[in-house]
Amino acid sequence: MQRSLAQRLATIAASLALAYAAAPAVAAGSAAASAHPAFKVEVTGKGAPVILIPGLASSGEVWDGTVARYCGSRQCHVVTLAGFAGVPAIEGPLLPAVEQQLSDYIAANKFDHPIVIGHSLGGFVGMKLAADHPDQVGRLIIVDTLPALAAIQMPSITAPQMKEMAAGMRARMESMDPESYRANQLKTLRSMITKQEDIDRAAGWGKLSDHATVINAMTEMMSADLRGEVSRIKSPTLVLGAWYAYKDFGTKPMFEQMYKSQYQRLPNVKVELADTARHFIMYDDPAWMYDRIDNFLK
Repeated sequence: MQRSLAQRLATIAASLALAYAAAPAVAAGSAAASAHPAFKVEVTGKGAPVILIPGLASSGEVWDGTVARYCGSRQCHVVTLAGFAGVPAIEGPLLPAVEQQLSDYIAANKFDHPIVIGHSLGGFVGMKLAADHPDQVGRLIIVDTLPALAAIQMPSITAPQMKEMAAGMRARMESMDPESYRANQLKTLRSMITKQEDIDRAAGWGKLSDHATVINAMTEMMSADLRGEVSRIKSPTLVLGAWYAYKDFGTKPMFEQMYKSQYQRLPNVKVELADTARHFIMYDDPAWMYDRIDNFLK
């Protein structure tokens, strides 16, 4: 059972990327006039700043419920990354550009330790931002991602092995026939989201996402190992995980142990797993997510 669990978890991120890779490409746009071409930002509310980062091929609209909940007394800065959900793509590696430009955005706006909330790939970006710029980030909330996705199956995996695994994933993604993976996209999203209307919404964002950007961003994340880097994070951190979609492969305590082992070098971290939510916790169990965030922000 443990072997099956590890194999299933190791392929889930790649499956989502493969599904989204079937989307038609969106041409790169001219964003030279922008100070942050690596992301679009929507600002709502007034007060202490909160930066919200969505996941792979997702729009910042995934945070609409969170904005409605928290942006009466706070100011939310909701980003959508370049190349995702119709935002023009940029040249070069996306994730380092997003990280640096978010750091510049925080400095330019003179934010005092903003709260950073990221989902999936967005959680990975938030983690990297907090590790590389520990004096800029306030409280950090990570929604269902891990420091080293490639290490789920083999915790002792080496950097060259990670790169090899990511390269193999890239090759498979680049060889995909878009028609062939339409069914796979829906199958993957159904493992990550419960309600059909939410699945349809996420699928729509995927169709508007740039083919190359999705592949490159997923490859970047699968090649990375932040298990050591998280030790540099000074922010109090809340990690909210999901396991219910994989209940046939293991128990909740098994998943909790896996999450905690990957975050063990992060000081001042709290890890909690939802009982029944899938990967998009903000859709499947927003009440549970808000309750944990409320208590964390007290």
